[in-house]
Amino acid sequence: MPKPTPTFAFVSSDTDDARNAAARLTTIYGQHSVAEADIVVALGGDGFLLQTLRHTMGSGKRVYGMNRGTIGFLMNEFRERDLEKRVEAAIAETIRPLEMHVVTETGEEASALAINEVSLFRQSYQAAKLRIAVDDKVRLAELVCDGIMVATPAGSTAYNLSAHGPIVPLDAPLLALTPVSPYRPRRWRGALLPNKSVVHFETLEPSKRPVNAAADNEEIKSVISVTVRESSEKTATLLFDPSHSWDDRILAEQFRY
Repeated sequence: MPKPTPTFAFVSSDTDDARNAAARLTTIYGQHSVAEADIVVALGGDGFLLQTLRHTMGSGKRVYGMNRGTIGFLMNEFRERDLEKRVEAAIAETIRPLEMHVVTETGEEASALAINEVSLFRQSYQAAKLRIAVDDKVRLAELVCDGIMVATPAGSTAYNLSAHGPIVPLDAPLLALTPVSPYRPRRWRGALLPNKSVVHFETLEPSKRPVNAAADNEEIKSVISVTVRESSEKTATLLFDPSHSWDDRILAEQFRY
């Protein structure tokens, strides 16, 4: 008995290339709502794909990205033909986001999810001064820096890589803890942590050295403490063509010069 043809929801970033691609694909394959579709096809760049993953988080929807943006590390090559076959052959990777919980200088609390990274960065000309604890044990009593981040494997090729952090395979049970322009201790280059670790940042001298925190693109100002852990409940599923899998991309990136 033949498999039923998958149904698609085409979503696009706000660019002419992405919108035009969505219109052509809709004409060929039809269009369903995100709630009703078997596969959500995201057309744009990596940023738009991450936005789509956040919107479908925990829904069980599979997301297949095709590059119609400027950056496409997480995206598959754009082609209009044989989309059903490509999706059927695609390799599924499960992504778990980070949960960020912050306390601000005024005592307010807030939480957010991050697929790429949770980052802290200085708010003014003064360098940030932070204390870092992992699983309730202080590992760095004082870090003076421009910022620091906890990155997921999916996010390890983004801001983390620009800050000279390690690239992490998508199925590795690790998180990257990466400083941005560390001043003291100057030689500290970060750490790889088990993905079950709970990382706690405390802002030292917050009035003199205010710090902002961000979960991907959701920013919270003037934080005094930030706790980061991998979500135990939320997941997103990303589909990759087997001819250009995540593992292949990771290897290619590490040999790029």
